[in-house]
Amino acid sequence: MPTEINGLPAHVLLVHFVVVMIPITALMLVASAFWPNARHRIGVVLPIAALLSLISVPVTANAGDWLRQRMGGGSPQVAQHAHFADQLLPWTIGLFVVSVAVWAVHRFVPAARSGSSKTALTVGLAVLAVVVAVGSVYATYRVGDSGAKAAWDGVIAAE
Repeated sequence: MPTEINGLPAHVLLVHFVVVMIPITALMLVASAFWPNARHRIGVVLPIAALLSLISVPVTANAGDWLRQRMGGGSPQVAQHAHFADQLLPWTIGLFVVSVAVWAVHRFVPAARSGSSKTALTVGLAVLAVVVAVGSVYATYRVGDSGAKAAWDGVIAAE
């Protein structure tokens, strides 16, 4: 896994992909779960974006571990950031699984089976979509906020 890109710590660059992809994927998931027109337009992009989001989390975490070791272990703020980062992967796995399920159900379950079982499945997936979307975005926020505080707290003097 990459630890440096053009001589810079890869974590500092990769984190931007995570911070952008997870909320975009969450938004696409909720839109696909609730609006048929959005679902039709987004299509297979949803599970692909969810897969890219999922892959980016351990790659970025690995680069972060490398950076922390290079910095001599880091401060308590860095430890808290790492702790929050460990909690992001399960949410991203959930985001991927529900994204694939929403896409697959509406792609492969025939419209002829639009009885109560498909309705219950669609409603259940919509509820799960909201839960994993909110959870993954909030987890991403916590990781990013704690990382920014670890990197910048005390660097800029308040006037």
